[in-house]
Amino acid sequence: MNIIYSENQLKEVAEEILRNVPSKRIAFYGEMGAGKTTLIKEIVKQLGVNDTTNSPTFGIVNEYENTNGELTAYHFDFYRLNDENEALDFGLEDYLNSKAWIFMEWPEKIPSYLPEDTTKITIEIINNTNRQLLI
Repeated sequence: MNIIYSENQLKEVAEEILRNVPSKRIAFYGEMGAGKTTLIKEIVKQLGVNDTTNSPTFGIVNEYENTNGELTAYHFDFYRLNDENEALDFGLEDYLNSKAWIFMEWPEKIPSYLPEDTTKITIEIINNTNRQLLI
Protein backbone atom coordinates (compact mmCIF):
# COMPACT_ATOMS: atom_id res chain seq x y z
CA MET A 1 0.00 0.00 0.00
CA ASN A 2 1.28 3.44 -0.92
CA ILE A 3 -0.31 6.62 0.51
CA ILE A 4 0.74 10.23 -0.07
CA TYR A 5 -0.63 12.54 2.60
CA SER A 6 -0.30 15.87 4.38
CA GLU A 7 -0.67 16.59 8.08
CA ASN A 8 -4.34 17.56 7.72
CA GLN A 9 -5.04 14.02 6.42
CA LEU A 10 -3.52 12.20 9.41
CA LYS A 11 -6.87 11.05 10.81
CA GLU A 12 -7.78 9.31 7.55
CA VAL A 13 -4.30 7.78 7.23
CA ALA A 14 -4.44 6.47 10.82
CA GLU A 15 -7.87 4.95 10.20
CA GLU A 16 -6.60 3.34 6.99
CA ILE A 17 -3.65 1.80 8.81
CA LEU A 18 -5.82 0.41 11.60
CA ARG A 19 -8.21 -1.13 9.06
CA ASN A 20 -5.53 -2.72 6.91
CA VAL A 21 -2.55 -3.87 8.93
CA PRO A 22 -2.41 -7.64 9.45
CA SER A 23 -0.99 -7.46 12.99
CA LYS A 24 -0.92 -5.22 16.04
CA ARG A 25 2.87 -4.95 15.88
CA ILE A 26 3.93 -2.07 13.66
CA ALA A 27 7.49 -0.92 12.95
CA PHE A 28 7.86 2.64 11.66
CA TYR A 29 10.90 3.44 9.52
CA GLY A 30 11.91 6.89 8.39
CA GLU A 31 14.51 9.56 8.86
CA MET A 32 14.45 12.01 11.74
CA GLY A 33 11.59 14.45 11.20
CA ALA A 34 9.66 12.22 8.80
CA GLY A 35 6.61 12.20 11.07
CA LYS A 36 6.74 8.81 12.76
CA THR A 37 5.74 10.15 16.18
CA THR A 38 3.08 12.43 14.72
CA LEU A 39 1.45 9.52 12.89
CA ILE A 40 1.64 7.24 15.94
CA LYS A 41 -0.03 9.97 18.05
CA GLU A 42 -2.95 10.03 15.63
CA ILE A 43 -3.22 6.23 15.51
CA VAL A 44 -3.27 6.08 19.32
CA LYS A 45 -5.96 8.78 19.34
CA GLN A 46 -8.05 6.71 16.92
CA LEU A 47 -7.74 3.78 19.35
CA GLY A 48 -9.58 5.85 21.97
CA VAL A 49 -6.63 7.13 23.99
CA ASN A 50 -7.13 10.65 25.33
CA ASP A 51 -3.80 10.88 27.16
CA THR A 52 -1.15 13.24 25.90
CA THR A 53 1.10 11.23 23.64
CA ASN A 54 4.70 12.02 22.87
CA SER A 55 7.84 10.30 21.78
CA PRO A 56 9.28 7.98 24.43
CA THR A 57 12.84 8.84 23.36
CA PHE A 58 14.20 9.13 26.89
CA GLY A 59 12.01 6.53 28.58
CA ILE A 60 12.13 4.18 25.55
CA VAL A 61 8.50 3.06 26.06
CA ASN A 62 5.20 4.81 26.75
CA GLU A 63 2.09 2.94 27.77
CA TYR A 64 -1.38 4.15 26.79
CA GLU A 65 -4.83 3.25 28.11
CA ASN A 66 -8.15 3.99 26.45
CA THR A 67 -10.94 5.96 28.11
CA ASN A 68 -12.15 2.75 29.81
CA GLY A 69 -8.79 2.33 31.52
CA GLU A 70 -7.84 -0.66 29.37
CA LEU A 71 -4.26 -1.04 28.21
CA THR A 72 -4.36 -0.14 24.54
CA ALA A 73 -0.84 0.41 23.21
CA TYR A 74 2.87 0.52 23.82
CA HIS A 75 4.94 3.07 21.93
CA PHE A 76 8.67 2.40 21.69
CA ASP A 77 11.47 4.65 20.50
CA PHE A 78 14.68 2.65 20.13
CA TYR A 79 16.76 5.58 18.84
CA ARG A 80 18.97 5.78 21.93
CA LEU A 81 19.83 2.07 22.09
CA ASN A 82 23.50 1.34 21.54
CA ASP A 83 22.99 -2.39 21.21
CA GLU A 84 19.85 -4.36 20.45
CA ASN A 85 20.34 -6.50 23.54
CA GLU A 86 19.54 -3.43 25.64
CA ALA A 87 15.92 -3.99 24.58
CA LEU A 88 15.90 -7.25 26.49
CA ASP A 89 17.04 -5.44 29.63
CA PHE A 90 13.73 -3.59 29.90
CA GLY A 91 11.60 -6.64 29.05
CA LEU A 92 10.87 -6.16 25.34
CA GLU A 93 9.79 -9.78 24.96
CA ASP A 94 7.05 -9.33 27.58
CA TYR A 95 5.73 -6.25 25.80
CA LEU A 96 5.76 -8.00 22.42
CA ASN A 97 3.78 -10.92 23.87
CA SER A 98 1.00 -8.67 25.15
CA LYS A 99 -2.32 -8.24 23.35
CA ALA A 100 -1.84 -4.47 23.12
CA TRP A 101 -0.93 -2.59 19.97
CA ILE A 102 2.85 -2.16 19.62
CA PHE A 103 4.22 0.87 17.79
CA MET A 104 8.00 0.96 17.28
CA GLU A 105 10.14 3.84 16.09
CA TRP A 106 13.69 3.11 14.95
CA PRO A 107 13.09 -0.68 14.75
CA GLU A 108 16.29 -1.02 12.75
CA LYS A 109 18.02 -0.85 16.15
CA ILE A 110 16.48 -4.21 17.17
CA PRO A 111 16.32 -6.32 13.97
CA SER A 112 16.79 -9.67 15.72
CA TYR A 113 13.84 -9.08 18.05
CA LEU A 114 11.15 -7.98 15.62
CA PRO A 115 8.35 -10.56 15.56
CA GLU A 116 7.76 -12.25 12.20
CA ASP A 117 4.26 -10.78 11.99
CA THR A 118 5.47 -7.18 12.35
CA THR A 119 3.97 -4.80 9.81
CA LYS A 120 6.66 -2.51 8.41
CA ILE A 121 5.72 1.05 7.52
CA THR A 122 8.17 3.44 5.91
CA ILE A 123 7.53 7.18 5.91
CA GLU A 124 9.41 9.23 3.33
CA ILE A 125 9.57 13.01 3.18
CA ILE A 126 8.35 14.32 -0.17
CA ASN A 127 8.49 18.02 0.76
CA ASN A 128 7.75 20.29 3.74
CA THR A 129 4.06 19.37 3.80
CA ASN A 130 3.72 15.93 2.21
CA ARG A 131 4.81 12.44 3.18
CA GLN A 132 4.68 9.09 1.45
CA LEU A 133 3.76 6.04 3.47
CA LEU A 134 4.67 2.55 2.28
CA ILE A 135 3.23 -0.50 3.99
